[in-house]
Amino acid sequence: MCDTLVALAASTARGATLFAKNSDRERNEAQGLEMSPRRTGGGPLKLTYLTIPDAETTHACLLSRPFWMWGAEMGANACGVIIGNEAVHAKTPAQRTPALTGMDLVRLGLERAASAAEAVEVITSLLKQYGQGGDCGHLGRFYYNNGFIVADPAEAFVLETAGRWWAVERVADHRALSNAYSIGRTYDAVSDDLATHAREAGWADARGRFDVAGQLLDPDRDAVSFGRGRCARGTALLAHAAPALTPRGMMAILRDHGDDPDWTPANTRGRTICMHAAEGPRRSQSVASMVSELRPGGAVHWVTGTSAPCTSLFKPLIFETGLFETGLPSQGPALSDRFDDTALWWRHERLHRAMLRDFTAGLATIQGERDSVEAGFSARIDAASDGGPAVLKTAIAECWREAEAVEARWCAALHGAGRAGHGAHGRSWARLNQVAGLPRT
Repeated sequence: MCDTLVALAASTARGATLFAKNSDRERNEAQGLEMSPRRTGGGPLKLTYLTIPDAETTHACLLSRPFWMWGAEMGANACGVIIGNEAVHAKTPAQRTPALTGMDLVRLGLERAASAAEAVEVITSLLKQYGQGGDCGHLGRFYYNNGFIVADPAEAFVLETAGRWWAVERVADHRALSNAYSIGRTYDAVSDDLATHAREAGWADARGRFDVAGQLLDPDRDAVSFGRGRCARGTALLAHAAPALTPRGMMAILRDHGDDPDWTPANTRGRTICMHAAEGPRRSQSVASMVSELRPGGAVHWVTGTSAPCTSLFKPLIFETGLFETGLPSQGPALSDRFDDTALWWRHERLHRAMLRDFTAGLATIQGERDSVEAGFSARIDAASDGGPAVLKTAIAECWREAEAVEARWCAALHGAGRAGHGAHGRSWARLNQVAGLPRT
């Protein structure tokens, strides 16, 4: 389960396109940030399940990637294209035979496209050629189709798929996408095979138009994922903040827990944009988050590299010549689903899971400083933007070092434990903590 948001220039305070996404996956499914360098020469390319011919030339990419996959949940390339995907559930079951995954398509679109429109063409062409399918779960099996928000500094698109079918809608001002089909009759294009099926099935009106979401969406699966509800919440929050949306405003939306004053991770009636896992079917949580400001002259990406955006600090990255040629700020060794205190993602889990014992009190302890620190990061990056790559790289490194120190202090103040309270919610976390080898204190 995930939530993705985009706002074009007219909806934003500084006239830049804004993109935001929470990647919701299983609790121990660590997700790290990495740079994928430019490649040349083609040859075979091993994806998550398939091997396909590589492009002759690819773009360098910043990726947020689940540790066991080739593909990425979200990312950006050196041309200013950014893509995030969503699991969507059609009335017809998703293909179980391994093929392209939605995460493969995100990365392939970033590696092969210089604009958002070109990325849509890349994804739909690959979908037609290879199809989508295979198990996308970590500990639990999970099969689904995919929706995408694809953006660049000038425009954005929503692309929704079912098997090899697809529909695309150009974003007019701002848009939210969650785990449910959302394109109705306002699509800009649909695949030929979907259009043919719509006519033959009697879906289409006299003009050949039809309600894509109305015909494809599985209401039973949507009742579980609360995809339409979260999409409506994201849409309302975007509309409330427009036309003055900022990167920090998008971060606030990614941290949204709804309007229930009694909400806690253990006491929730549904799924919220900032997702917290629990017992039973709610096994997903927000394991990584990203907000990007896409300016015509360059993009600033704000990333957590950690789970639970409400308990994390967004830190800056900038895709420019001279920055990160030798790698991103240190996040520790390659990730797995086993606890490793030398890895940023897992160090933060000690803080996040300690807060679950009394989440309301824990969040109250950190959120004032969290917001103040991020405001300082934003001001620091703005001040450094005219100083050239070396000045920017220094400012970014300082932000990452400060974030590390602040979160370490929070973890110490909350005793850095890994237990999550009592009852079924606590027991569900205790089991996953044990599976990951998280130390108890």
